[in-house]
Amino acid sequence: MLLRFVPRVLAGLLVCLAVLLTGCSSSGSQSTASSGSAPAWAEHMATVPAARLPSEARQTLALIDKGGPFPYARDGVVFGNFEGLLPRHERGYYHEYTVRTPGSRDRGARRVVTGQGGEIYYTDDHYESFRAVLR
Repeated sequence: MLLRFVPRVLAGLLVCLAVLLTGCSSSGSQSTASSGSAPAWAEHMATVPAARLPSEARQTLALIDKGGPFPYARDGVVFGNFEGLLPRHERGYYHEYTVRTPGSRDRGARRVVTGQGGEIYYTDDHYESFRAVLR
C-alpha cells in the first residue's frame, strides 16, 4: 500500500524542487552588482552597501553630505576618470574625496568619488577598481 504513494510523493517533491530552482535562477542578465535593488548607474559594477564600508569611508560620506569641512586640501577636486572605469561623462562631472587610511603618512589609496547625478563610488586601491556605494 505504501508503494502506491511513493510515485506521487516523488512527483510532488520534483515539482516543488523545480519551482524552487526556477525562483532562484538568474533572469538572464548577468551583473556584478551584489544587490537586486542597485540603481541603474551601478549596473554591471560590484556594489557595497554604505554600512559595509570602513568607518573612515563612512566618515568621509558624512562630511560630503554636510558639505565639509574636509581634512585634505585635495578633497572635492575634479576626478578625471582617466582609467575609464566609471561611466563616461564630461570633465567636472566627478569629484574625489580622501578616505583616511590609519597608519598612512600620506593620503593613502582610499577614495570616495561622487557624480553629479548622486552616484557614489569607493576605491581602496587608488583607482585600480571601484565599487558602487549603495545607500
